[in-house]
Amino acid sequence: MNKTARKLIYCLLVLQLFTSTAWCRGLAEATPQSAGLSQQRLADITSLMQEHVEEKKLAGAVALVARRGKVAYLQSIGKQDIEAGIDMRSNTIFRIASMTKPITSVAVLVLYDDGLIRLDDPVSKYIPEFSGPTVFRQGQQAVPAKQEITIKHLLTHTSGLTYQWDKQIGPLYKEAGITHGIAQDDSVLGEKMKKLARIPLLHHPGQKWTYGLSVDVLGRVVEVASGKTLEEFFKKRIFEPLKMKDTQFFIPDGKMPRLATVYAPRSQGGLKRLDSEPIVEESFVYCADHPYKGQRRYFSGGGGLCSTITDYLRFSQMLLNGGELDGKRVLKRKTVRLMTRDHVGQLKEGEGFGLGVSVTRNSEESGGMDCVGSFGWGGFWYTTFFVDPGKEMIGICMGQLHPNGGATLNGRFKRLVYQAVID
Repeated sequence: MNKTARKLIYCLLVLQLFTSTAWCRGLAEATPQSAGLSQQRLADITSLMQEHVEEKKLAGAVALVARRGKVAYLQSIGKQDIEAGIDMRSNTIFRIASMTKPITSVAVLVLYDDGLIRLDDPVSKYIPEFSGPTVFRQGQQAVPAKQEITIKHLLTHTSGLTYQWDKQIGPLYKEAGITHGIAQDDSVLGEKMKKLARIPLLHHPGQKWTYGLSVDVLGRVVEVASGKTLEEFFKKRIFEPLKMKDTQFFIPDGKMPRLATVYAPRSQGGLKRLDSEPIVEESFVYCADHPYKGQRRYFSGGGGLCSTITDYLRFSQMLLNGGELDGKRVLKRKTVRLMTRDHVGQLKEGEGFGLGVSVTRNSEESGGMDCVGSFGWGGFWYTTFFVDPGKEMIGICMGQLHPNGGATLNGRFKRLVYQAVID
């Protein structure tokens, strides 16, 4: 992008910044400079979003940066729906997929604070079918696991559960009809978790870090321990206290006009719309219609929620504040500290992992960014967030795209935010 275009984007950012922050639901606004951020550097995020839209790598995106409890940057670029000509907005609703996982993990820790769950509890205490787990052996009979799966194993993805894309276990999940939150499922969580419990694990609990269905199991644990559906528990203990009015598993008809369309890159360039047709990649099947089709009763704690960037800001700010927002306490301060420190050590390369979030452990893992101690996660449909307690900073970026193709926005977003920090 040439200097003239970059200057134009910078001017538009200055003009639009404060009108766009009106959607931040009670969080104060700040100029970038007063938040210790460079307005010109933040404009580089806008430039990158604009480049992605112009080059048809993304239909549109929304990005937000908050620091010291105030929103310093909020910008939406491109289209929420290209074919309908609907602009991307700061109140656009996104499928957040695996960014559901930190919310489910918080729900578990709410019950931990209530004294209803212990981290060393065996999962079989809540879902008896998980008693006596076995471990897969290629071409051989499964062997007994060396230990039971615990709640902590699920929170840290060291349970031995995996996802449908695993070539060994995936076919077994598919045969049993196990889903993952990004495809329509007309069953209920309790039924599917019983079936999942009977399938061998990929490895012994605690032996490795393996990303998978652990947090879906945690969703069922929340239901059993609380006596509520996961949807009901989220609403009462997280969404209502935090005023997250647009975060839910299924989109009501009145909010459907705000749901962003999902696109995929075309091999010849440009984007194609993903609607109701399932996409099959061996044992892994996903579809963009899951937030609004079917019976709307399968509550995937690992990937089923939809949200807005400003709702997710309120969730993130609660964590940054040590478990409280606007006088409403969701978690104890010491529980947030427990959640956001590394629990996996050498089991995971490249970054640490806490109780439901990734954790940057050292300067080598930060890739040159001054972000040690930051935590966050991302989602299948091209959403990402991070929280940095040391810098009192939050960054969130949301689009709707899969696979990524040539899109680099989410991968570069965090670095651009840190490059904007001036004090």
